[in-house]
Amino acid sequence: KLCLNICVGESGDRLTRAAKVLEQLTGQQPVYSKARYTVRSFGIRRNEKIAVHCTVRGPKAEEILERGLKVREYELRRDNFSQTGNFGFGIQEHIDLGIKYDPSIGIYGLDFYVVLGRPGYNVAQRRRKTGKIGFGHRLTKEDAMKWFQQKYDGIILNSKKI
Repeated sequence: KLCLNICVGESGDRLTRAAKVLEQLTGQQPVYSKARYTVRSFGIRRNEKIAVHCTVRGPKAEEILERGLKVREYELRRDNFSQTGNFGFGIQEHIDLGIKYDPSIGIYGLDFYVVLGRPGYNVAQRRRKTGKIGFGHRLTKEDAMKWFQQKYDGIILNSKKI
């Protein structure tokens, strides 16, 4: 699955415009995220809506991921991959994805998070009779990097800033 996230850091008009961007991109209704606690220096309060995110699955997720990777020129760092076989990256302008610029909305950056799984991963997430995923069946960082290189002809850089 692919998770898209735009964190604005404040509620109000900018947040609703960010939600419009995600809706244009995915064709789905995004969900608002609330602040976990008050941070006076950032000017945010607990339970204030500060971000929007959306989860996309299937061929639509692959198409959006392809557009996001094209912006990054199919280059990711080793640090972008987690130990559990997931990876994420960010882009600075959503208009690079092929969305037409709208002056009333503005420009937003967004984060892409890719969660990889294997058949049978559902046993760890289901509500009844949850089980553990065996050590040999878990995805590792190396598995995720190999998948990325094979599927997208990606380049993995060694931990330097892009």
